[in-house]
Amino acid sequence: MLVRLDTPYADTTAGDLSFALGLPELPALHVLRLPGLELRLLGASHQVIWTTVDGERCVETVACLPGRDPRLPPAVDSPGYAFSSTVEPLPGVPPWRELAADPRALVGVFPGDPNAVTALRAQESGWCTWHAYPQTGELVTTRTRLGER
Repeated sequence: MLVRLDTPYADTTAGDLSFALGLPELPALHVLRLPGLELRLLGASHQVIWTTVDGERCVETVACLPGRDPRLPPAVDSPGYAFSSTVEPLPGVPPWRELAADPRALVGVFPGDPNAVTALRAQESGWCTWHAYPQTGELVTTRTRLGER
């Protein structure tokens, strides 16, 4: 699903992003609800909320978070959860272009540049996200894998 957003994004480079597990839900610009999973676009990037097999709600946040040092780890591993992130040059053909028609994807385009995008896509055992910063030529990609759900 493609969403054109009316608000400027709060994070302006890959270096502004922080990672957190367990934060409360932040105000979302748009939410895609899927069984056991919510993909959430924020003005400061993304949140994903999922429900474990035990019924526990878990929250992953990758965003510009006031009061937190901007630090996006390359990897986080714990039982049943694995997160990885990369920062690369923004490619000429963005990887989220084909996601607009995917019912398990949410693509938010921020004003000012058609490549100012945060995209999320649910997968069988987790999700992937893309955060594009055309002003700095950076693309942040994250991948999250869940164990038993």
